[in-house]
Amino acid sequence: MKLLSIVILNWNGAGFLKQFLQTLINHSQLPGVEVVVADNASTDASLTYLAEKFSDIRVIKLNKNYGFAGGYNRALEQIDSKYYLLLNSDIEVPEGWLKPLVSFMEKYPEVAACGPKILDYNKPTHFEYAGASGGFIDRYGYPFCRGRIFDALEEDKGQHYHSVDVFWASGAALLVRSEAYWNAGGLDEDFFAHMEEIDLCWRLKNRGHRIAVVPASCVYHVGGGSLPRGNPFKTYLNFRNNLFLMYKNLPNKGFRVKIFVRLILDGISSLRFLLGGDLKDFGAVLRAHLAFYKGKRRYKPFRKENKTYHNYVTYNEIYPGSVVLDFFLLRNRQIDRLRKDFSRNMCEAEVSQTT
Repeated sequence: MKLLSIVILNWNGAGFLKQFLQTLINHSQLPGVEVVVADNASTDASLTYLAEKFSDIRVIKLNKNYGFAGGYNRALEQIDSKYYLLLNSDIEVPEGWLKPLVSFMEKYPEVAACGPKILDYNKPTHFEYAGASGGFIDRYGYPFCRGRIFDALEEDKGQHYHSVDVFWASGAALLVRSEAYWNAGGLDEDFFAHMEEIDLCWRLKNRGHRIAVVPASCVYHVGGGSLPRGNPFKTYLNFRNNLFLMYKNLPNKGFRVKIFVRLILDGISSLRFLLGGDLKDFGAVLRAHLAFYKGKRRYKPFRKENKTYHNYVTYNEIYPGSVVLDFFLLRNRQIDRLRKDFSRNMCEAEVSQTT
């Protein structure tokens, strides 16, 4: 068994492999660490490039595009390591990025997964959308981060430098214990892409694990490599998967009210798309809701299973208010402007070995 496998899931990303793979290899030279590329049946020059330029790198070839979740599950089944590090192909890593993550996991065995601080590759003074400096959700399932609420990205001025417990770590750069990954069931392949890492982190927390961010490690993410923002299919996945996420994992207390409120808020979002002339995104939200109603029966066994684990725990990393209300009506667009009982803990409470 190796200590760590850094696994890049590639789909038609030859350009990113050419741009970032060599740097990743150069800056990941630690004992027991390997770099693996799992290819989701690319139709571009990815495999040819890897064979010509990186013949010593292990390549796992999948027979079709299984999406983010399915692709990683099938690849990780073939890897024997204590830790997996899921890494997007459109990420640049600086020297020294890896050791803080590994050291942190070795120090805190109760932490099942962690991630680095993620900055914008094209604007490196600012946090990046995919994960910033650690992820949270509000009571209605809306994800946000230290350094990013909706599309408002903060400048990184060192304000989120603490390692803290978070609700989710970004799938763009996710270090997870292999045993915990499989005990929780891996990534949910029905999600295909988007929010599957939040679902995984929620299931890990339900099983008594902790999730953390380690800002001592930093990476730079291009973003939108597979599905850029504004793509209707991405809108569909985000709205559908967020509903599945809540349906699977919310405890019974307040469950129906939270789902009902979320459906109303989604309806308001769809009207904003319609009034703005964005008919494709409007239709994507409607299709997402239809898919949720059609598919939720499939998730009843998962919901029943998760209830045996979480025991109605209220997580400190779930914002007790509505981030939608704070952001759009109160104009609170940074985490330190949310409710003080929440923001103080999430911004200043250093990770310790006590829960």
